[in-house]
Amino acid sequence: MKLKIQLLLLLCTISLTVIAQKDTSTAFHNVQKDSSAKVDSIKKDTSATRKLGDLAPQLRVRGWIKGTPVTDYEKGKVYVVEFWATWCAPCIASMPHLSALARKYNGKVTFSAIDVFETHESKTISMERLKAFVDGMGRKMDFNIAAEDTNFTVRDWFDAYNFEHVIPTTFVVDGQGQVAWIGHPIHLDTVLEKVLNNTWDVKGASVRRTNDDYLNSLDTTVISKVCRYQGKYSDLNDLGFPDSTLMVINEMVKQEPKLKYTPWMVHYTFTALLRTDPHKAYEFGKQAMASSYGWYANGRIIDAIRDDMRKLSTPKEIYLLGAECHQAKIDRSPPYLPIGDMAKQYHEMAEWYRRGGDKLKAIAAEKKAIKLWEKELKNSSN
Repeated sequence: MKLKIQLLLLLCTISLTVIAQKDTSTAFHNVQKDSSAKVDSIKKDTSATRKLGDLAPQLRVRGWIKGTPVTDYEKGKVYVVEFWATWCAPCIASMPHLSALARKYNGKVTFSAIDVFETHESKTISMERLKAFVDGMGRKMDFNIAAEDTNFTVRDWFDAYNFEHVIPTTFVVDGQGQVAWIGHPIHLDTVLEKVLNNTWDVKGASVRRTNDDYLNSLDTTVISKVCRYQGKYSDLNDLGFPDSTLMVINEMVKQEPKLKYTPWMVHYTFTALLRTDPHKAYEFGKQAMASSYGWYANGRIIDAIRDDMRKLSTPKEIYLLGAECHQAKIDRSPPYLPIGDMAKQYHEMAEWYRRGGDKLKAIAAEKKAIKLWEKELKNSSN
C-alpha cells in the first residue's frame, strides 16, 4: 500500500504540470487484483475517432498463437475481443470464465484474446514466450489468441474509442459488425445475452458511455486541484489541509452534482472527512456505497482506511464501515477471483470487525479466510 500511495503522489506531481485528462490515472502502474490493471508509461491519444455503434476495427495483430485467425466479421455472428497481458493477474483470473462462455456459445460467438502492453524497456515479448504461456494455460484459455501489433492494435481499439489503457478490457462486436459494448469481462455475461437475443440498446449504451466519459474526465481533474493539500505520506504527523480539500471538492460538486460519488471524489472526500470529522466520513461512506459508483467506492474507502490508520486513531464505526466495504466487494466480485485474494479480504475484514468491537463477525470472517486458505493449499498440492 505504501508503494501505491507513493505512486499516487507521483501522479499528483505530474498532474500539477499537465492538464488532467481521462487517462491521467494511467501514468502509474497499479494492479487491482479483483478488478483491473492500469498500464505504466503508455501515452494515449485522447482524440477519439469512434463511438459505440460504429463498425469494428480490423484486428491487426503481430501474429496468431492459437485458434483460427479472425480476418473479418461475418454478418449475423457475434465476436468478443478480449485484451490482456501475461503480467496482468485480473486478466489471467478471468480466462477460465471466458473459456466457459466460449464453449457455451460455440458456433454463435467467436472469442479472441489479444495480448497487449507487453513491451518493457523497448523490448517486446517473443512469440515463443507467449506461446509457451498460452500452452501452459491449456483449456483455461480455450479460444483464439493473438499478439498485438504495437503499431496498430492499441491505437485501433483503445485510443480510437477513447478508452483508457486498462486491462482486462472486453469489446463486443454484434451481428452487424459494430462495436456494441466496451467494458470489464465481469459484466460480459449479461451484455452478451442481450446482444445475442437482439435486446441490447447500442444507442442507449453509447449515450451512457458519453455521459460516463464526461464525468470521468471531470473526476480526474480533482487530482491536480487537491494534491497540494494532501500532506506528506512519509510524515505521520502531516495530515495536510483537509478543509481546503473539502472546499475544492464542494465547489466542483456545486458546479456538477453528479461528481459527488465518482471514484476520485470519493477517495479525497472520505480521506479529508476522516481527518476532520470521522462520523461525517462514516455517513458519506455509507452514501457512497449505496450510489451507482458503489463498486468503486468500496475499494476507495478500504484504501483510505488502510492509509490513514497509520496516522489517525481510527474510530470503531470506521473499522466497521471498512469491514462492510470488504463484504460488499466480495458480494460483487467475479466468480473467478483467486481464492488467495478472497481469503485476504476476509482476513482483513475479520481484523476490522475485531477493532470495531464485533467479535462474532470477526470470528465468522476469519473462519471463512481459513477455509479458503485450506482450499488453496489443497488445490496447490494436487
